[in-house]
Amino acid sequence: MSIFKFKQFEVAQDQCAQKIGTDAVLLGAWASPSEKPFSILDIGTGTGVIALMMAQRFSRAQIDAVELDEAAFEQATSNFENSPYGDRLFCYHAAFQEFYEEVEERYDLIISNPPFFDGKLERNDALVDEKRQQARFDDALPFEELVYGVYQLLEKDGTFACIIPADREEEFLKIAIHFQLVATRKTYVRGTVDTAVKRVLMELRLLFRFRESETITGTMEGEIETETTQLTIEKSRHVYTSDYIELVKDFYLKM
Repeated sequence: MSIFKFKQFEVAQDQCAQKIGTDAVLLGAWASPSEKPFSILDIGTGTGVIALMMAQRFSRAQIDAVELDEAAFEQATSNFENSPYGDRLFCYHAAFQEFYEEVEERYDLIISNPPFFDGKLERNDALVDEKRQQARFDDALPFEELVYGVYQLLEKDGTFACIIPADREEEFLKIAIHFQLVATRKTYVRGTVDTAVKRVLMELRLLFRFRESETITGTMEGEIETETTQLTIEKSRHVYTSDYIELVKDFYLKM
């Protein structure tokens, strides 16, 4: 069995098409809601690694997860039960579209490492098996449906955290603002200092929260200030930057 060992928990991943990667761990470590959340939702949990990271970080939170693929759902459920946080974690076996239509819960933090390769673009299906396609390509959960569901389920003062490809940022933000979600924090991620930005970590809040607030200052009419930073992962092959180490040190065994 393929086991990925973290400092406080282990994650089996042999039944999941999409294995644990840098994107998921980055997001789980980076997400930083302004208030400690009591209710968290992980959309498309896969192995369950982000939900487990949330359980480690927020000791009072109840964490729900939703996963469409049956094998991944079963593996995430097993990983939850075998973790130190099993009593605070629950996984639903459903498409997110079904979930947000049926569930009445509202969440303080919604987090997702969504499938983000554009399903409309041509790809070589012979090279990618069906389950891996579902995990990587957005046919099953386009950005429009992801953001709409978040809009439906997010508490008024809640935070939505996600990671997306840098080349789809503009498209994503147009969809987000349509559903009254605005980016309040972004981090652009590159592999090394000499490579292009590949990912954007993003936190979004509901726009009407800011319109009603008297505490938001320094913004122009109709605009929200966004805190923007940069993150480089490696100085060279397997030599990590101090910023990256600081971000993930509570999770990786050798950090």
